[in-house]
Amino acid sequence: MTRRRPPFRYAAAAGLVLIATGAAELLFRLTESPRLSMVFLAAVLLAAYLLGSGPAYFAAGLAFLVYNFYLVEPRFSFSFESEDAITLAVFLAVAMLTGNLTGRVRDQAARAEARARTTGALFRATRDFSALSEESVIREKLAGHLAAAAGGEAFVRGATDSMDGVAVAAPDAGLLAAMAGLDQQPGDASWTVAHGAWSLRTLRTAGQALGVVAWRGAGDHALGPDEQTLLEILADAGAAALARARLAAAKAEVEARARTDDLRNALLSSVSHDLRTPLAAILASASSLEQFGEDFAPDVRRDLAATIQEEAERLDAFVANLLNMTRVEAGALLVQPVPFSAAEVVSRTVARRAKALGREARLLVPANLSEALGDAVLFEQALGNVVENAMRHTPPHAQVAVKAWTEDGQVLVEVVDNGPGVAPEDLPRIFDKFFRGAPGAGRPGTGLGLSITRGLVEGMGGAVSAANRPAPEGGLAVTFRLRAAS
Repeated sequence: MTRRRPPFRYAAAAGLVLIATGAAELLFRLTESPRLSMVFLAAVLLAAYLLGSGPAYFAAGLAFLVYNFYLVEPRFSFSFESEDAITLAVFLAVAMLTGNLTGRVRDQAARAEARARTTGALFRATRDFSALSEESVIREKLAGHLAAAAGGEAFVRGATDSMDGVAVAAPDAGLLAAMAGLDQQPGDASWTVAHGAWSLRTLRTAGQALGVVAWRGAGDHALGPDEQTLLEILADAGAAALARARLAAAKAEVEARARTDDLRNALLSSVSHDLRTPLAAILASASSLEQFGEDFAPDVRRDLAATIQEEAERLDAFVANLLNMTRVEAGALLVQPVPFSAAEVVSRTVARRAKALGREARLLVPANLSEALGDAVLFEQALGNVVENAMRHTPPHAQVAVKAWTEDGQVLVEVVDNGPGVAPEDLPRIFDKFFRGAPGAGRPGTGLGLSITRGLVEGMGGAVSAANRPAPEGGLAVTFRLRAAS
């Protein structure tokens, strides 16, 4: 295929013959030999190579007439005497044959170049499509690749009437109506129709209607059959990419629903077990006080009141954990880090948890500990979850140690217990929602404490990690890392 206009091509062929005529005149004056047919054959070959078969035939005929009129004796007249007839016939045959062969080679090379250009566009398009997952981006890329392959303009109409395109001007109403009408036609397979200079093809795969594409070459350039075939393949590749994007979106939605169902089931399990236990204790204690309070001894009434308070606080902690988990999961936890006294928060948190659980803890916090960047309230809650977890898993005769120090521009706080630790295969999951290792299976809790701790600390721009302590000490060490205030 060539993009030159036909009048220009034939005028260029006449110009080549004219140049050959001038060269022949110069050689004739220098050599006085009329055997200069090769000069005109060179012009025919050049026309075939540059302009194609048609202009080559035109150049051969014109060269035959000029050669006969200009160089065959008597000069400046058309002569077909028997002596020169064979020479002229052979010249015309050779000119036609060489023009035909050279033109065919040239036309085949042009077609191969067009196929290579479109094949390259197909390769680039499939490579781009493989890395995309959004339909709008795929349609935009498809329009660009179709326009590049056609050397002109292209549009892609989505199934929701959205339009993406690469064009010199906006599509006219007729083209839009044709694309919309084609999209409404029934059928499972794709097909191509013509609309003026435009080619329209449906985007369909596996029975899904994914839209319509339209393309055309530049100007009045007509695309060849090979180019049209490869453009259709390119359109089908775009349809396959759109279908894959829809499948990926559907898969992601199914997985999200599955995760939501798992979360809902876990929450229901937590509510039905961990929340009902303190509620039952509160109701039993309150009803006993109401019915038999005057018959109980003062110490029994105090025990029942303490039970109500303890279980209410436990219930409040469970509900707070559920609410905080919701905030963390929804991305609603927005923290503006400010300097706060890490030493004060650590001391206060450990004292409160130790008093509530009736345990003792060993504090190793230097007085000159640097201030940390974060939120003091959130850090107290995160640290409290870990300290409470450590105290519940540490034998009664052992103490929980809480250490703090500054290192490499960070404030580190470590909570160490002497409990059974965590199985190595469970250690990577210790901060997952609702995960409760085997050693804690018989203890109350929702399995949200450490997960919330990680969400709160990461929301402050810090990090938290856990590791088993080596023998003979044993137990678990949980380390917090927060940026130190400058």
